[in-house]
Amino acid sequence: MNNTVVLTGMMGCGKSSIGKELAEQMGVKFIDTDFEIEKKINMKIEDIFKEKGEGFFRKIEEKICIDLIDGKSKVISLGGGAFLNNKIRQVILKKSLSVWIDVNYKIIAKRLKSSKKLRPILNYAKLEDSVKSILKERVPVYKLATLRIEASDKTKKKIAAEIKKYL
Repeated sequence: MNNTVVLTGMMGCGKSSIGKELAEQMGVKFIDTDFEIEKKINMKIEDIFKEKGEGFFRKIEEKICIDLIDGKSKVISLGGGAFLNNKIRQVILKKSLSVWIDVNYKIIAKRLKSSKKLRPILNYAKLEDSVKSILKERVPVYKLATLRIEASDKTKKKIAAEIKKYL
C-alpha cells in the first residue's frame, strides 16, 4: 500500500475497530484522530466541547487531520464530523483513499446507547431520532468518499478485507 486510507462515517459505525483491523492486515500504522486530539489537548473530547466549545475542537481537528493526511502508508479513522470540513475533505480526496463506513441508524443508535464514550452532539433522551437527524445532514457529504462500504451486518475482518481488495 503506498498511500493513506481514511475511514469516515457516523460516530459508532466502527471506524476505529475496522481501521485497526485494516492496518493490521496491511502491515501499516493505525491512527485515530479523536485520540490524537485528546492526546494533544490532554482532555477527553466531551470535556473539550464542554470547556472550550465545538469551534475550538473543530480548529484542532482540522490541523491534526490535515497534518496526518500526508500520502504515507497508514490507516486513519476520522471523527464523525471531520469529513464535513471542506479543507479536511479536499486534502483527503486529493491525497488518500476515502472510505465511508455506512451503517444503519438503528444499529448505530444501539451501539451508542451501550458505549461508555459520551458523544457531545447527541441527544441521548431521543437517541434514535438524534442519530437519524445527524445522518440526514451528513450522508450527502459522506457520499463524496471514494468508496462506500455497507457495513451494517458485516464483521470488521470482512469489511477490512473488502477495503484491502479494493486497494
